[in-house]
Amino acid sequence: MTSRPDLNAFSADQLRALATELFDHLESKDRALTQQDTAIRHRDAVIEKQNHELALLKRHKFARRSEQFKGVQGQLLEELIDADLAAMETELSERLPAEAPTAAPKQQPKRAPLPPQLPRTLIHHEPENTQCRCGCALKRIGEDVSEKLDYVPGEFTVERHIRGKWACEQCETLIQAPVPAQVIDKGIPTAGLLAQVLVAKYADHLPLYRQERIFGRAGLTIPRSTLAEWVGTCGVRLQPLVDALRATLLAQPVLHADETPVAMLAPGKKKTHRAYVWAYCSTPFADLKATVYDFAPGRAGEHARAFLGDWRGKLVCDDYAGYKAGFGEGITEIGCLAHARRKFHDLHVANKSELAAQALESIGALYGIERDLKDLSDQDRQRLRHEQARPIADALHRWMIAQRQKVPDGSGTAKALGYSLKRWAALTRYLDDGAVPIDNNRVENQIRPWALGRNNWLFAGSLRSGQRAAAVMSLIQSAKLNGHDPYVYLKDVLARLPTQKNSAIGELLPHNWKPTITDKV
Repeated sequence: MTSRPDLNAFSADQLRALATELFDHLESKDRALTQQDTAIRHRDAVIEKQNHELALLKRHKFARRSEQFKGVQGQLLEELIDADLAAMETELSERLPAEAPTAAPKQQPKRAPLPPQLPRTLIHHEPENTQCRCGCALKRIGEDVSEKLDYVPGEFTVERHIRGKWACEQCETLIQAPVPAQVIDKGIPTAGLLAQVLVAKYADHLPLYRQERIFGRAGLTIPRSTLAEWVGTCGVRLQPLVDALRATLLAQPVLHADETPVAMLAPGKKKTHRAYVWAYCSTPFADLKATVYDFAPGRAGEHARAFLGDWRGKLVCDDYAGYKAGFGEGITEIGCLAHARRKFHDLHVANKSELAAQALESIGALYGIERDLKDLSDQDRQRLRHEQARPIADALHRWMIAQRQKVPDGSGTAKALGYSLKRWAALTRYLDDGAVPIDNNRVENQIRPWALGRNNWLFAGSLRSGQRAAAVMSLIQSAKLNGHDPYVYLKDVLARLPTQKNSAIGELLPHNWKPTITDKV
């Protein structure tokens, strides 16, 4: 231990030199302490960030790891290929000219008769007029009988169509009621059976191999290859209806948009890659209730631009960069306040942040106002938003700016604040338009069936099968939005579609649809 020097023995110059030395030493100590404080703050920020991420990882469920390509996956692929082939054959038959008659017509496979124990419903088709043009009364000379397989949940029945033949004894004129038009020409399924297969596959997420077993328990096993052919053909027949629904949706001034990944089998390989389903729907305030899905091989923004086309309205979406190009071409970005709120909620759950709690309280007040205004007109909603919500939003914005200056970069708190501040203009545009919703939750609810279906489908077998699923699910989900039973809706639509005029296709859209009642005699 060194002894303290006697300062009284020092000269003035020596004292000045000693003081200078001490000041330099203190300054070096201050610099070292400052550096240590900076390092500690950085370390604390990193620890907070890691704790935040660890908490999120514990709360979220990860996707399951890839499985080997065998067993159930092979069954799913087989049915998807059969459905694609049936769809392509249907499209080719519509585009190719009618074949000229040949001397040796192609032999058609003979269909096995339907089981005799199944209940039969007799449906008679007779001419409206049994008076011959020559003035004599027609005489019934026979009949043609064909059978269609119908299904109500848990039970098969057979529709026995009887078409009487009427002839004139005087001039030998023969007339007969025409064959009723069907979605699948010369096929055995009724519109009810086809609707059941589609709803079970796309609404209840039952692959065709499972439906094959269910039908077997009901009394008749239908091969999944046959079910796949029906699905493929129905997808082609329903596509004009989906195209009309898309055109109707794009006439709306405000839309929601979101996307979710779906595994798709890579062509020629036994591996899958990530494809995406894009969902677009009308807002809760719109008169139109519709959702349209678009299946695309990737998440690039070009897919969103291709779907929206020339549409230049207000798009409610998250912060995904794929929508950015459209914002530069006239589309107005509407932010999702639920996404901003989620950042603070995760932060609060992770470390009970008081700052996050204050942000959640203010955002909750904005949502409380929205709940009170949901049943008002757009004009009244906009007026009350300006009076009640605008002051809260402005105060929250000022508070966020002040808090951001206090927290270190890279921390979870900084990221939560930065997300909202960076997108503040988009997040608060709803305050200026009563027709714009506060968040994007509506489309997230509409995309949830795809998330549920992934656990059963495992993958989409091809781009075509994914697009077919998107088309059928667009009709099913839109029917649900309008309060319709998807089975009843599709059954009626499939029955009417073969004879529906193109100019009246809009009558079959879910928001315009009115059921028709037909009596079986």
